[in-house]
Amino acid sequence: VQLVESGGGLVQPGGSLRLSCAASGFTFSSSAMSWARQAPGKGLEWVSGIYSDGTHTFYADSVKGRFTISRDNAKTTVYLQMNSLKPEDTAVYYCVTTPGRTIVSHRVDEYDYWGQGTQVTVSS
Repeated sequence: VQLVESGGGLVQPGGSLRLSCAASGFTFSSSAMSWARQAPGKGLEWVSGIYSDGTHTFYADSVKGRFTISRDNAKTTVYLQMNSLKPEDTAVYYCVTTPGRTIVSHRVDEYDYWGQGTQVTVSS
């Protein structure tokens, strides 16, 4: 299983970024995908998830209305569009999955595989 995130960077408050996670080594179309993050000095936080078939999406209250998760099963890639970014969104963002699990868990300790992470910094 390989999960490779990209798209992080430095952005001003109110700006946007789109994260991508290229997945391989498992049956992507049968696996729910989520994004988690870890802010400096804080614990891991589940951010958003999407069912294996893309029919259902879920968001943490802290990002609801600002972030959008999507997936392209043909490209085995999951995305996180982040708009109206705030300084408190600064974190390392991880793509996570448990292969074969079709539904989303809001618990980060229930995911078996994690990418290497991509840094998002929101600052003026």
